[in-house]
Amino acid sequence: MQFLIRAYDGAGKLEKRMEVRPLHLEGMARLSDHIVCAGGLLDEEGKMKGSALVMDFPGREELDAYLAQEPYVVADVWERIEVEPINVVLANPLKK
Repeated sequence: MQFLIRAYDGAGKLEKRMEVRPLHLEGMARLSDHIVCAGGLLDEEGKMKGSALVMDFPGREELDAYLAQEPYVVADVWERIEVEPINVVLANPLKK
């Protein structure tokens, strides 16, 4: 089952985000089999303000287990998280 996750940082959390980012990226590397695509949401100045992820898990329970351990959640970077099922029908490899 695929899920679209939109996670928005709390106000003034950019410095904390950057501090926690290495742990987040390590976790993403371990979860690579579950990631369809992911990236940072940017504000008008090009600074990160959140994250967008499309992830594939057997069900919502497994997704919630991931979120409970996500470093941005544990460190209180993400203030608001929106999750909804998505049906990805087209996925292109990244072009170099």
